[in-house]
Amino acid sequence: MLFSKKPKLTPEEQKALQTKKMMAEGMTNIRDLIAPPSMELNSNYLKIGSTYVKIFFIQDYPRVLSSGWLSPVINCEFALDVSIHISPIASEEYAKKLRTKSTQIESTLAANADKGLTRDPKMEATYSDVEGLREKLSVGISKMFSISLYISIYANSLETLNEACNIIGSMLGEQMLVEKPAILQMEQGFNSSLPIAKDELYITRNLDTESISTFFPFLSATLSTNTGVFYGINKTNNSLVIYDRFSLPNYNSVVLATAGAGKSYAVKLETLRTLMLGAEIIAIDPENEFQRMCEQFGGSFLNISINSDQRINPFDLPPARDDEEASDDLRSNAIMLAGLIKVMTGEMTPQESNILDEAITETYASRGITEDPATHGLEPPVLLDLQKVLESMNGGQNLAAKLNKYTNGSYAGLLNQPTNIFLDNKFITFSIRDLEEELRPIAMYSILNYIWNKVKASRKKRLLVVDEAWLLMKYPESAQFLFSMAKRGRKYFLGLTCITQDISDFLNSPYGQPIVHNSAIAMLLKQHPAEVDYVKEAFHLTDAEKTFLLQASTGDCLFIAGNNHAAIEIFASYFEHQLITTNPAELNTIEEGTA
Repeated sequence: MLFSKKPKLTPEEQKALQTKKMMAEGMTNIRDLIAPPSMELNSNYLKIGSTYVKIFFIQDYPRVLSSGWLSPVINCEFALDVSIHISPIASEEYAKKLRTKSTQIESTLAANADKGLTRDPKMEATYSDVEGLREKLSVGISKMFSISLYISIYANSLETLNEACNIIGSMLGEQMLVEKPAILQMEQGFNSSLPIAKDELYITRNLDTESISTFFPFLSATLSTNTGVFYGINKTNNSLVIYDRFSLPNYNSVVLATAGAGKSYAVKLETLRTLMLGAEIIAIDPENEFQRMCEQFGGSFLNISINSDQRINPFDLPPARDDEEASDDLRSNAIMLAGLIKVMTGEMTPQESNILDEAITETYASRGITEDPATHGLEPPVLLDLQKVLESMNGGQNLAAKLNKYTNGSYAGLLNQPTNIFLDNKFITFSIRDLEEELRPIAMYSILNYIWNKVKASRKKRLLVVDEAWLLMKYPESAQFLFSMAKRGRKYFLGLTCITQDISDFLNSPYGQPIVHNSAIAMLLKQHPAEVDYVKEAFHLTDAEKTFLLQASTGDCLFIAGNNHAAIEIFASYFEHQLITTNPAELNTIEEGTA
């Protein structure tokens, strides 16, 4: 064996080395930067600087643990660290120990049976568990691990620390877990909780693969895709909720909330971001909430009212095109017109319904329009033409009289003139704020039909927003028409968004539930106690989700995409907020700043 001898340093070298050591001791290193200012050790807590810390370990586990049992602890409001140490165990050696344990239990059960003692269910369950685990280990389905779990709770005072410890202890106790404070070992427990993979307490429990998997705490849905719209921040795990509704089985959504919960704010935010991704936006706006945003982006804001000079003719047909459905356009529009007339005139007898159907066909024929697509480009008739046809038909006089107020009476002009608006803009808003309440469902029905004809003419990525959709759901014909758009829109790349605050009216409609079932996305904001049960039943919510909707703050939303549910906080940038806010005080400030 050879030994090497270090060379002897000269006095000058020794002095230089000593100086270097002194300088190093006086310099700040990384440990100095991350070290706390002080650490006070007590028997049942630590004080690190001004922060109190208490460390718990899990001493005993129940026979069965459900997935995500640790999630309530992770997501509680207190500051804490959870450290899980997992080490593999040789399965062959552990299987031998299980065989010995199984033999002992089997012998004990047999001896008790020979003595005529009462059966021991707990021991029988243990025997069953041991045999089941032996089988999994023998075929390689499962493996064994040694696991330690430590929880470090932080607080600014001893009172708050004890309160947090009691609450978290109750959470664990509800799941039959036995936790203990690391009394007289707080320093070792704290070191075991640091992210240095060092277990100084070494209070372990042997578990198999299946049991270990239940320790994974993050069970909240992560609704993030590579493309799509940013909807908000997941309140459970603070992840971003990004979704592309045009990648789902259908492109529809429903937004339900009580007044003032922020439903219009949420939809306008989604609309703005969808517009920036290249989609066309069409909105039916009953309160002019989309006006500022529409005009800011150079959109067309169309005021539909009796006093406006902008008109829509419900007799318009889609532009001529070469496809198989072109020959059905006249029939489809005739069905739509029959529904519109029923909304305008009220209930009809079967005889009147048949007369109306025949009159609509004759009205188109009076302008030379037939089922031949080549005639669909001719100038269409107007409502007055239908009234005249009804007056000339046997039994049609009553319907003609009911239409008179829309052709010659106080409502004349709204639906009785040729169309003079065009959907040739990326952002179009139909305002019906200035319409009388009685005319709103009629105008919305007519507008939707005009939009639908334009949608069928060309396939483009579009978003149609219908605010106060419950107005249409009040009438079977208009509700059926809205449902038809929800069901057929996907074929034409159309996504329908229905917004309503009268949830019971919407859901109790025969077509309300089908529209919900044909909507891949639902945004549920704060609900009224009288209507929350309707929402819970319609969307199959849990009691916890129902409670969330009752207690939600403005901007809190239960976001549902397919089978994924997530509680989110709707988040807008400063620029977006300036465009979509409806807060009167903020609007006054914005207007003063731009004056």
